[in-house]
Amino acid sequence: MTTKPEMTAAGIAGAVAAGKMSALEATEAALARIKQYDGVLNSFTDVTADRARAKARAMDADIAAGKAVGPLAGVPFAVKNLFDVAGLSTRAGSKINRDLAPSRRDATLIERLEAAGAVLVGALNMGEYAYDFTGENVHDGPSRNPHDPTRMTGGSSGGSGSAVGGALVPIALGSDTNGSIRVPSSFCGIFGLKPTYGRLSRARSFPFVASLDHLGPFARDVTDLALAYDAMQGPDADDGACTTRGLEPTLPLLANPISDLRIAIAGGYFQKNVFPEAVEAVSRVAKALGTTEVVDVPEAARARAAAYVITTTEGASLHLDRLRKRPDDFDPAVRDRLIAGAMVPAPLVDRAQKFRRWYRAQFAEIFRSVDVLIAPATPCTAPKLGQVNFNLDGVELPVRANIGIHTQPISFIGLPVVAVPVPLEPLPIGVQIICAPWREDIALRVAYALEKMGVVAAPAPRGI
Repeated sequence: MTTKPEMTAAGIAGAVAAGKMSALEATEAALARIKQYDGVLNSFTDVTADRARAKARAMDADIAAGKAVGPLAGVPFAVKNLFDVAGLSTRAGSKINRDLAPSRRDATLIERLEAAGAVLVGALNMGEYAYDFTGENVHDGPSRNPHDPTRMTGGSSGGSGSAVGGALVPIALGSDTNGSIRVPSSFCGIFGLKPTYGRLSRARSFPFVASLDHLGPFARDVTDLALAYDAMQGPDADDGACTTRGLEPTLPLLANPISDLRIAIAGGYFQKNVFPEAVEAVSRVAKALGTTEVVDVPEAARARAAAYVITTTEGASLHLDRLRKRPDDFDPAVRDRLIAGAMVPAPLVDRAQKFRRWYRAQFAEIFRSVDVLIAPATPCTAPKLGQVNFNLDGVELPVRANIGIHTQPISFIGLPVVAVPVPLEPLPIGVQIICAPWREDIALRVAYALEKMGVVAAPAPRGI
């Protein structure tokens, strides 16, 4: 299977707007790819074919009547199954949530993408309640890596990574609490955007850790990523963290020069616990950007520890009633981590929150002297499905706990990041482009420049 130009969101939207392709044709092509390849990838838990066809037909009628269409006209997309989709129960990767009544309204970000002309084709597999870095769901089976189906997609947005990496859809949405957009982007060889905390609305999505949760897009190129991101921006009174920031279009800025930007490599902690492929990926990106400057990030290991404390305690608080009433219906690994979180002493949580404020101030100081930090997205390429440990410098480390070792200290304080894929052989791996709060535009500009240089790219799926 190869990726064709018309499979990009920009290509589809341009063809539909110009009358060279109907929205229904674009929708049927996506549904056909899903039918052909998802048996291998296990990306989708629900395919909303009837809804998608109805939306596409209505759009084609509007075009025939001479009505204007949006910038994502006819573009198929799919969402992690923690987004509310009208008519579906929001399962959030769990067994328990399947007993919920079907949602009556779509999540805000779905509404905004569809207002821009995109067509929802389904909901995607994920780790249970988003507490996962592997993409292995015990209820729905693992999502599988499009470059080698014996390997992990990463999680918890594993189905999103697999669907876009496998070119089933050009755009997917996921969530990122500790790394769940950036890890699948790295393992599946695609672009992912974790925006600034509060930038994109989380309304009508199932939460994990309210003070850490972000929603964002995946795509196979930077233009598509910016198209989706721009369509979803804007305040939303239905999300208390997303009520003040207005629309700040990034797509027109992509081709702006980056020569004026101050770019550095995140040092210290971010250069430890990495396999050779992660070192190579960062080196290639740094060389292309013309930087050798290294900036040490103070107390990043402590930030990761504090992120764990906040994650497990907030997550446990959300699920206490389910833990009491239906403990046997959880993934045992998720259940045990949540139970442990419920027993964390309150003074430790208070210390973690105070440290978060201090750590945020340290990054504010760093961004006084640099505009961009680059760091590994994952310590390695995708491990094998079911792999429990990996050996790093003679030390056995648990896979599940350490996949997000380089993402957690960044989402902990809500910084915007674009994960870019470096197409190494035999498997791709991602690099984080990290910027100051609200500077998604800079991160996207750098990613676009790297893409144009040929340093980063989404490789064609080779495992399906």
